[in-house]
Amino acid sequence: MGGIRVLAFDGPSGAGKSTAAREALSLLGSRAALVTTDSFATWTSPVSWWPRLVSGVLDPLAAGRSGSYRRMDWSTGVPRPGARVRVEVPEVLVLEGVSCGRRSVRPLLSLLCWVEGGTEAGRLAAAVARDGEAHRAELRKWQLFERGWFAVDGTRDAAAVRLPGARLP
Repeated sequence: MGGIRVLAFDGPSGAGKSTAAREALSLLGSRAALVTTDSFATWTSPVSWWPRLVSGVLDPLAAGRSGSYRRMDWSTGVPRPGARVRVEVPEVLVLEGVSCGRRSVRPLLSLLCWVEGGTEAGRLAAAVARDGEAHRAELRKWQLFERGWFAVDGTRDAAAVRLPGARLP
C-alpha cells in the first residue's frame, strides 16, 4: 500500500487480537499506527462499514496523506458516531479486529495473522469479561455471525501466521 507495510490481526471475538496488536505496536514504536475494527463495527453492522475505512484511512495513506475516521462511541451502551481520529502516515499500519484481513484487503497486506484464541465458549467468556454481562446476548449473536463470515471469506486459511491468542479453555 504505497510505501506502507500493513499488518493485520484477524480472528474471532475474544481471541486476543487486541493483545497481539498491542504487542506488535510496542515492538514497532512510533513507526506504527493502529486502526481497530471496533472503532467502526456495531451490532447491526458487523462488517458493512468497510468502505468508510477504505475512503477515510486506506486510500489517503496509500496516497501518502494522513487519513481520518469517526470512532464509534459506545459510552451510552448504544453505538453512535464519536470523536474524529486522525491517522498520520506510518511506516507500518496495524489493522486489528474481526474482518480486517478480509479478502478485499489481502492484496494490500504485508502480513495477515490469524489469532485462534481457544474455544468458542472461552472466547465468549473473554468477550463478556471485556464488554460486560449486559452484552452477552449480542456477543453470542456476533459469534454466530463471524463464524459464517470467516467460513465464506476464508480468512483463517489465508493467514500466513497463526497465533494461539489468549489462553482460554
